[in-house]
Order: sequence, then C-alpha cells, then structure tokens
Amino acid sequence: MTRTSSGVVLPLALALAGCGRYADFALPPPAGAARTVKWSVRQDIAAPVLGRGGAGQWDASDVLNPSVVRVNGLYHNFYSGFDGRIWRTGLATSSDGVTWTKQGATLSPGPASWEGDYIAANGSALARNGEFLYWYQAGRPPRIALARSPDGRIWRKNSAPALDSGPRGSWDERGVADPYVIEADGSLYMFYLGQDRARRQRLGVARSTDGVRWTKLRRNPILELGDPGAFDEIGLGEPAVWAQDGAYWMLYTGRDAREHRAIGLARSPDGVQWERVRSKPAFAGGAGWNSAVVCDPTVEPRPGGVRVWYGGGDAPRPDEGLHGQIGVFDLVEDGR
Repeated sequence: MTRTSSGVVLPLALALAGCGRYADFALPPPAGAARTVKWSVRQDIAAPVLGRGGAGQWDASDVLNPSVVRVNGLYHNFYSGFDGRIWRTGLATSSDGVTWTKQGATLSPGPASWEGDYIAANGSALARNGEFLYWYQAGRPPRIALARSPDGRIWRKNSAPALDSGPRGSWDERGVADPYVIEADGSLYMFYLGQDRARRQRLGVARSTDGVRWTKLRRNPILELGDPGAFDEIGLGEPAVWAQDGAYWMLYTGRDAREHRAIGLARSPDGVQWERVRSKPAFAGGAGWNSAVVCDPTVEPRPGGVRVWYGGGDAPRPDEGLHGQIGVFDLVEDGR
C-alpha cells in the first residue's frame, strides 16, 4: 500500500489498463505583464477556522481538503471529513471566510459500483452556469468523479469517472487524485496527482470544455519530485492554481521522508512548464495544531495576493488520523 499526500490509499496490486485522450496544449496567456514577484505569508489568524466535529459526528476524526467558492457574497467550503471509518464531503458557509457554519455532510461514497465504499471527498468545486460542479476522488484505486448541485447540498453524481488512470507504464498508471479545476477562456483545466508503479506521486494537467470529458497533457507530469532531503522529496499533491501578474502560480503539498508535509510554490508562463519559486516551503505551519502537517491549499485571488485556506494536523501519518483542521493565511506580494 501507499498513500497520496492527503492520505489516500493507492493499492499497488490493482492496475487499470487505462485509456483516454492525450494532446499537446497550454493554458491561455495569463493577464497582465509578466514581472518578478516576491511573496510573503501574512497569517492574522493562527488558530483553526474550521475544526473537527464532536464524538460520533461524521467529521470527528479529521477535517481537511477545503475547496472554497464564493457565490453572491457567501463563501461555500466543500471540505473532507473523516469519522474514523468513512471519508465524506461536507459543506460549511461563511460571510467572511473566517467564521464558518457547518451545514453537514452532503456527499458520501457510492452508489456507483466503481466508487465502492472508499472516499467521496478531497475535491475541487467550481461555480459555473448557475450550479456547483465538484470533482472528487473515489474508488480503489482512486479515480476522479464529477457531481453537480444547484445549492451545494443536494448532489447528482455522474455514473462514470471523469478522469481515469493512465495506461500501463504511464506516470499515473496506479491512480489519479487531488483534483483542482480552474476556468480560463471558456475551457476547464484540471491539475491533479498521478501515481506510477514506482510509487512516485507527481502532478499533471488535463483540459475539458464541459468538465465531463478530459484530455490529458501528453507531456505530463508537469512537476517532478524535489531533490533528496527536500520538503517535497517523497510526494507531491493537492495543487492549487491561479493566474496573476502575467504568470500562473501553484501552491502544492510536499511530503518528506518523515511524512511531514508543507506547502510549496511554483510558477509557470503557460500552466504547463513549471518551476519552483524556491526550494524551501512557502508555508510550513508552526502552531501546535499544524506542527507536522500543512496541506490541501485552496485559493481566492485578491488584489496584491491570494487568500489561502488549508488543512493542518499535528500527527505525521501517511493516512487519516492527522487530527486535521482547517486554517487560513494570506500570500501577499512584498510591499503590500
């Protein structure tokens, strides 16, 4: 067994033949003139902004993987909760992105046969054409599914995976996970984790016009593991991408050999060719509750920076039981 950076089990004994569409493409040129940007972290709130539920509740063990969407002035946080047995997706709402009201679990594994009983969480939400689209991972080995909702509470699942594992010998042969979807010039782009038979977990991208049928980039993966001894030497996951200042930027989770996790930062001119901004993490926590794990970024671009919601925990485990909670910080351009 091995697991993704967010603790998702990837059974190595199972492999899909895999099939799909591949193409060479790049994202549309990002708006603005390209310029050198230096980022710094501003964390006005060091405590969690969304904590675990009480004993016996659906999110009593872990609260992780936020995906935050703002619609009509209201923030919707589609987050993953674990009760010690099953991962689900739930909804919390907020007027300011800091004080959250939980609305309960809204998405559970099944009934599609390929999902089985394992995970319906760790997803990416997008408001489009009057509804919420939510790509999430499910099944053993994990694949990426799509569900739709008019209100974020009642969901209609597609019956088949939206993104499947790659063919034998490919970089994502043993599973795909950790989707993050953005829209650019009318097309959708999904950044995601793939695992190969050597247990390497790296990042790739796919393109779609409808969110249902996806074409993978032929030259995937787009970001490789860090050097030996680096904070991201063992695995990459949970990318969060946005366009700003004439470039695409990516926050991602990196795992080291001790199963500690931190958030890295990378830059790209076209969404396909990526390079790390620096070898050290952009954010590594430091409070007691997130002392071992900082992961799962989701971003809201703002003038001069982005707001980042993330998962954190104090137990460096490769799976669930991280004591996960959700925090927030701002990544700002120096001088702002």
